[in-house]
Amino acid sequence: MKVAKRRTKEKRTKPETKRAGKAPIGQLFNFARDSYLERTSRPIYAIGFLLPFVIFYEVGTILINTDILNQSEIRVVAFVWLRDLLESIGFGGKFAWVAPPLVVVAILAGLQVSSRKRWTFDVRDTVPMAAECIVLAVPLIVLSLLLNNPHVPQNRLDRFAAGGLAVYSSQPTATVDQLHTLPLLAAQSNLPRANHMLLANVVTGVGAGIYEELVFRLILICLLMMLFQDIFGLDQKNSIVLSVLISATLFSAHHHIDLLTGRANPTEPFDFTRFAFRAMAGIYFAILFAIRGFGITAGTHAFYDIIATIINALFFER
Repeated sequence: MKVAKRRTKEKRTKPETKRAGKAPIGQLFNFARDSYLERTSRPIYAIGFLLPFVIFYEVGTILINTDILNQSEIRVVAFVWLRDLLESIGFGGKFAWVAPPLVVVAILAGLQVSSRKRWTFDVRDTVPMAAECIVLAVPLIVLSLLLNNPHVPQNRLDRFAAGGLAVYSSQPTATVDQLHTLPLLAAQSNLPRANHMLLANVVTGVGAGIYEELVFRLILICLLMMLFQDIFGLDQKNSIVLSVLISATLFSAHHHIDLLTGRANPTEPFDFTRFAFRAMAGIYFAILFAIRGFGITAGTHAFYDIIATIINALFFER
């Protein structure tokens, strides 16, 4: 009788152990339950942590009043892709303009449901999450400085090696670095204009952190994994390696060429140093995404762009 009871107990607990050991979608490691690493890797934490970034990007894009923004609205290319996709599906123009933030929340909410993790969100975790993102951005800052080309003209704000990772879309598609190519004399003689340019770069960098990570990490890597595993029948290890390398290459390439039309970006001609840096950054973000989830990855990308923009403005605009 004792043996029978013990076996019955083991049968009941086995499914629970298996369920508890299942790692969240998009992650390679299963952290201790309710630990800081486990909590902050949940999709619900990505929603709570990134929501202020989304609001800052949307409001900042609307309210910034520089000559550049008066001529044409600046939007991150990944944001424009989502907007155009929604318009092609049949959503109205006005809704398509405000829908991309809702798409971010909807995707993360779906991942939260599928992960079967707790829906609790402790706002006190946002401060250490922000600190973690800043620390994780430091390696990219150091790499940018190491790759800095001393032969780049001193009168360019984008002398900071690979500059910002963000790409914005106006008419035609251009990069954030286009804001940096304006003559310094104009910026120094008009301090409010320089401040607006700095804020425009910060706003765009925040948007890039969210929407580029959504497209190139969360969506693209997941689609590539499905392609290589379910269709081509590759094992998980090879699928991960190929997915990361392809996503990183496309992430870097889209700064120099419009991936949808194939047209070269006239304001960001191909430069091997910049291309290599952004490809390495794409690999770095993919590793973060696999370990820490979408929230920390997008936050790290956003904070890198912010820090790079501030460093440019403080140290390289002379």
